[in-house]
Amino acid sequence: MKVYIANFGRENYAWPDCLSRGTVATMNVVAAQPLWEAGDRESYIDFQLRGATARGVKPTRAVASRWFNLMTIINETEGDLWIHKDKDQIWWTISSDQPSKFETLVEPVWRNNEVVICHKPCQPWSKVSRIGNRLEWSTLHPKAKDFLSTESTLQKLGDEYADYAIALINGDDLSFWHGLPKWQQKTKNSKTSTAVIFNPRQKSVAIMARTATSTTVYANGQEVVRTVKNKDLLVPDLEFEPYINSLLDEQDGLCAISGLPLQFHGAEDDKAMLCSLDRIDSSKHYEYGNLQVVCQFLNMWKGARDNTEFCRLVDILQQGSPVAQT
Repeated sequence: MKVYIANFGRENYAWPDCLSRGTVATMNVVAAQPLWEAGDRESYIDFQLRGATARGVKPTRAVASRWFNLMTIINETEGDLWIHKDKDQIWWTISSDQPSKFETLVEPVWRNNEVVICHKPCQPWSKVSRIGNRLEWSTLHPKAKDFLSTESTLQKLGDEYADYAIALINGDDLSFWHGLPKWQQKTKNSKTSTAVIFNPRQKSVAIMARTATSTTVYANGQEVVRTVKNKDLLVPDLEFEPYINSLLDEQDGLCAISGLPLQFHGAEDDKAMLCSLDRIDSSKHYEYGNLQVVCQFLNMWKGARDNTEFCRLVDILQQGSPVAQT
């Protein structure tokens, strides 16, 4: 059983319909739907790259590819657990083996695009566990709050967090997870901190901003001012964190190069997947239009390499193109 945390459409507009119908849903603009139906990923991506994200900016290739995948995931889900947070309530359902229904509608938000929405039938949504306990956000363990909601359209939970989510829905004993050191530390931090407690995304944005703006290094216990050519910060200080946040929104929480889901500090299960701020053109500065958020390991691999060429090589790796034999 896979476990998905999901929202449904821009500003979550399809959620009331999903709740009343017992479905999970996603959508494509009408002109893109035939390309998805034909399984023509490359043409679909090329078409979407000529459009815009919900914020009115050009999507990255990774985001366009994710849009293709989202429709496939929704259409093909069967026997999977889906979780959705609505205010203080946690709702869940299990996807069925019934065929999806594709309908045309005009979105009630943003540009009022005409879209094809895919509704996949599920069991009726529930806000209580299988043994009848109410599922409320305010009663969750602080660590569970890190991964049982998403600001992007959809995220699939890794094994540890998926097992916890299943146990929560079943009404099982959760003491195993609550007793883990990192869970206990999260509880301790939440109870003892007198400062503002940031969620993992906020913490990650602050870390990325602080890393980029750092101008000092420490050597032998001494603070040394470091001057690095072509690494000036040209985004005003008060605008920097909001700008990084907007990048995460535009990328739908995905790595701009690989399309893999980014992970945030405090909720990660693989540090290599933590989000990292990258200059698209390494010869230029930290400035508007020259920044993207990528997986930490890819940022290390890329270094000062040309972005276009590096993306090309990553695409080859992802597609599993065979190397010519001699």
